[in-house]
Amino acid sequence: MRIGELARRTGVSARSLRYYEQQGLLTAVRLGNGYREYDEQAVLRVAFIQDLYGAGVPSEVIREILPCSSGRHPTGDCSALYERVRQIRDRLAQQERLIGQRRAMLDSYLSGAASPADLAVPSRGTAAPAHHVPPGPV
Repeated sequence: MRIGELARRTGVSARSLRYYEQQGLLTAVRLGNGYREYDEQAVLRVAFIQDLYGAGVPSEVIREILPCSSGRHPTGDCSALYERVRQIRDRLAQQERLIGQRRAMLDSYLSGAASPADLAVPSRGTAAPAHHVPPGPV
């Protein structure tokens, strides 16, 4: 299939597909007229690339992941790569916790339990401040 059809089937722009090729993430056969020709597997590969980008994985790591995911890694040893992916996963988990803390602070504000001054957003690697409880009868 040509680049336009691959773009249509994956919902990814032709420009992005060219970028993926430039980054070594996607390959195409060049026809005599210069057109790119992709096989059916390209649809799945593009979806996988999109998922990895969506998870915050940089293109240089994606380039390493792709051969391991298809069983075509030159050395067959993907253990170092797996460790890098674990680190990315752990960083995402930390970001999710921070988002949860921020959401809880905003919920507290919206419910009237906290004032704007109580909504100090923690920086990376710090714990969230305790939620402000307005003084009242004990």
